Amino acid sequence: MAADNSLGTPAQLADPNYTPPLAQAVPLGIQHILAMFVSNVTPAIILAGAAGFGFGSNSADFPQMIYMIQMSMVFAGIATLIQTIGVGPIGARLPIVQGTSFAFVPIMIPLVAGKGVDAMAAVMGGVLVGGLFHMFLGTFIKRIRFAFPPLVTGLVVLMIGLALIKVGIQYAAGGVPAIGKPEYGSALNWTAAGVVIVVALGLKFFTKGLLSAGAVLVGMLAGYLFALTQGMVSFGGVGNAAAFAVPMPLHFGLEFTAAAIIGMCAMSFVSAVETVGDVSGITKGGAKREATDEEIQGATYADGLGSAVAGLFGGLPNTSFSQNVGLVAITGVMSRKVVTFGAILLVVAGLIPKVGAIISTVPIEVLGGGVIVMFGMVAAAGVSILATVEWNRRNLMIFAISLSVGLGLQLEPAALQHLSGTVKILMTSGLLPAAVLAMVLNLVLPEELPEA
Repeated sequence: MAADNSLGTPAQLADPNYTPPLAQAVPLGIQHILAMFVSNVTPAIILAGAAGFGFGSNSADFPQMIYMIQMSMVFAGIATLIQTIGVGPIGARLPIVQGTSFAFVPIMIPLVAGKGVDAMAAVMGGVLVGGLFHMFLGTFIKRIRFAFPPLVTGLVVLMIGLALIKVGIQYAAGGVPAIGKPEYGSALNWTAAGVVIVVALGLKFFTKGLLSAGAVLVGMLAGYLFALTQGMVSFGGVGNAAAFAVPMPLHFGLEFTAAAIIGMCAMSFVSAVETVGDVSGITKGGAKREATDEEIQGATYADGLGSAVAGLFGGLPNTSFSQNVGLVAITGVMSRKVVTFGAILLVVAGLIPKVGAIISTVPIEVLGGGVIVMFGMVAAAGVSILATVEWNRRNLMIFAISLSVGLGLQLEPAALQHLSGTVKILMTSGLLPAAVLAMVLNLVLPEELPEA
C-alpha cells in the first residue's frame, strides 16, 4: 500500500527500533495519546469525587484534583518512556503506552469515600508498595500465568466495568453532590451526556484514523461545546492555575495501611497478567511473532516501577493500555520511537497546570457520557475474554458463584457491617472477593470428566 511505503518497508514497520519520518511519526504519536487521554485522566477525577474534593464539591481542596490530573499525564508519560526506552532490564522496549489503571479504582474508592484529601496519603502508600510488589512479580510472572486463565481474568475485567458503571450514570445525571436535588437527572444533563455518546459512536463506526482512535475524546469535545452553549461551563479556576509546575515529592504524604497495601498488591496480579496479554498482543499484531521472556519481564518491571514512582508524587497506579495495542495492529507501525514522541507530549502537557484546569472545566454530565462509553467497553472487554472459555458445568459454576458473591457484596455493602475496617474495605469493592473466589475454585475444583 502507498501509505505503508511512505512510512517504511514492511520489515521496517515491524521493527520496534525503526524511526519513521518525523512528518508521520509525530502524528502517529499524537494518535496514541488521543486514544488513551480520557481514560488516563478519568480515574483521578473519579477518586477525587469519591473523596469529596472533586466536581461540585465547592471545596477549598478542589485544586488538588487538578494536581491529580496533572500527575496522571506526567507519570503516564514517564512510565511509557520507561517502557519504550528501557533502563537495564526494566522496560519491554516495545511501543507500549502506559496509563492510569481503571482496575485499581474499585479498590481505592472505599479507602477514600467521603474522607477528603487526608485519605490520599493511605492511597499513595498502597500505590508505592503495590508498585514495588508489581516489580517483584516480574521475576516470575511467566510461572504464575497458569493461575489466571481467561475464566479468571475475564471475570475480573467484567467486574471492574460493572463496579464503575454506576459512576458513569451518576455523573451523567449531575454527579453525587446533585443527588436529591431537582436538577439531578434533568433533561439538560442527560442531553449533554447523550451528545457525547452519539458523537463517539458515530466517529468510532463511520470514520478511520485519528477521528476513530480519539472517538471518545472528540465526543466529549462535542458535548463540551453543547454544554458551553447552555451555560454549564465555568472557567473560574483556569485563570488562577499556574503556567508551569513540577511534581512535588510526597505531595499527599505517605501512610501505610493494611487495606490499601493488600488491595493494591492483590490487584497487581491482575494488572501484571493484563500487561503480559498486551505485550503478546503487540508483538503478534505488529511483528507477527511471540513476545520474548525478556520483553514480558521488562514490561512487568516497568509497570511496577512506573506505579511506585507515581505514588511518591501523588500519582495513581499505571498499567499498559489495551486500546493502544489495538492501534499498533491497525496502523501496522511497531516503532517504539513513535510512542516515545507521544509520551514526551504527555509529560509536557502534565507540567502545565492550565491543561489540568481546563480539563476540570468539563461539566460532570459531559464526563459522564464519556465514562458510560469507557466503562461499558471495560465490561465488554471482560465478556470478550470470557467468550474464549469452554463453558462446561464446572466453569459455569465457578463463574456463577464468583460473580454472585462479588457483585452482591458490591450492591449491598451493609451486609458486611460486622467486619473489621480493613477486611470490610477489601470486601466492599466486590472485585477482590470475586477474583480470589474464581482463582481458588479454578485451582481446587477438578476438571470435568468428558462424557462417555
